Amino acid sequence: MSRTCQVTGRRPQFGNNVSHSHRRTHRRFDVNVQVKRYWIPSLGRQVVLRLTPRAMRSIDRKGIDAVVQDMLRTGERL
Repeated sequence: MSRTCQVTGRRPQFGNNVSHSHRRTHRRFDVNVQVKRYWIPSLGRQVVLRLTPRAMRSIDRKGIDAVVQDMLRTGERL
């Protein structure tokens, strides 16, 4: 499972660990992805989404139906 938000599309970023002696090694900044279930009244079923907390707030603000319609329009699978 890739650590990608299904709503916002956020993916891991890459950078460097910098030690005290200034040696650089590669590291990865993972996204805070959480699995959450939502009931979708328009589809009449539950869906399981991989979301970031920002996406959860946007679902609270816009409503799950509007967010699902946007996801379906962009071609995201539910």
